[in-house]
Amino acid sequence: MISVVLAEDMHMVRGALVSLLRLESDINVVAEIVSGDDILPAVLKHRPDVAILDIDLPGKDGLSAAADIHEQAPETRTLILTSIGKPGALRRALSAKVDGFLLKDAPPHELAEAVRRVHSGRRVIDGELALAAFETDECPLTARELDVLRRAADGSDVPEIAAQLYLTAGTVRNYLASVTTKLNARNRVDAVRIAREAGWV
Repeated sequence: MISVVLAEDMHMVRGALVSLLRLESDINVVAEIVSGDDILPAVLKHRPDVAILDIDLPGKDGLSAAADIHEQAPETRTLILTSIGKPGALRRALSAKVDGFLLKDAPPHELAEAVRRVHSGRRVIDGELALAAFETDECPLTARELDVLRRAADGSDVPEIAAQLYLTAGTVRNYLASVTTKLNARNRVDAVRIAREAGWV
């Protein structure tokens, strides 16, 4: 029996995914997670074979949680299930050492098959998306710049970002100015748009 922890914040989607997986005789969902901050504690408690993670979650995003799992519970395989079918998102996922990357609009039977393949030690990645990731430009932003931009994209203002990341407000403004320059954006909002379209945030 393959034990699974599932992290998805949209209640209807999560319910549908759990129901779908419970139809499989060899897959058992042992925990359902809503917040990214709860992923690692659940994995450490249940020690599942596979963690299925959405990228966009409240609190810690799914890719950061996947990196934590890889470091602290390496026996648990990670499968990203997302609607963000952008090359940049795949690159970020591969940097986090995930074992699989599946789009939510894939046919339903592919989810159970992806869980089985990831559990058996194989990597599951959409071929066309992988090719696109190799053909597109790499993100010019540093990890810290991406972190600051991600928080700005979520609606945090400069003082909030500074408090969250233990930086000064001036340092946050410098990061945002650097991001705007590197992306050749008109302003912060335009920088967020460019980064989202590329799949970097």
